[in-house]
Amino acid sequence: MKLAKLFFLSITFCILTTALIGCASLSGNNDAKSGNPGVLEPQSILKFSDIPVPVGFKNLPAQSYAFESSGVRVGVLKYQGKNTPDQVVYFYKEQMAMYNWSLVNIVEYGQRLLNFERENESCIINLEPKGSTIIMTISLGPKSQAVSKRSKAPVK
Repeated sequence: MKLAKLFFLSITFCILTTALIGCASLSGNNDAKSGNPGVLEPQSILKFSDIPVPVGFKNLPAQSYAFESSGVRVGVLKYQGKNTPDQVVYFYKEQMAMYNWSLVNIVEYGQRLLNFERENESCIINLEPKGSTIIMTISLGPKSQAVSKRSKAPVK
C-alpha cells in the first residue's frame, strides 16, 4: 500500500513538473516562431530618462559623454549589441514616439541614421554594423535657434 502511494506521488510530481516546464517554455520568446524577427524591450536604467535603449545593448562608457545642466542636455552615448539593424530601427520608431520625439527622417547607406526632434532638442541615432554586432551612437543636443534675417536698411 505504501509503495503504491509513493509510486502515485512520484508520477503526479513528474506530470506536474513536466506541465510547469512546458508552460514556462511556451510563454517565453516565441517571436521567431510567429515570423516576427523579435521585438526589443527597453532597458530599465537609462542615461537620459526619455531616450530608451534596447535590452541587451551594453554601454561603452570610455566612448560616451553626457552633460545636463539648467535644462540643457548634451550627450554622445555609445552602445554595442547583437540585434539586427531592422530590429533596432523598429524599436526606435515605436519607442521614441512614446517619449514625444518626432521622427524627422531615416537615412540608410549601409549604416542607419535616425533623426528625431522635439521642442528644443534633437536626437540622432546612428547604427553601424560591425560583423555580428551593432555599434549604436546616440547624439543628443539642443536644436539650433533660427537666426533672424538681417534688415536691409543699415542701423543708425
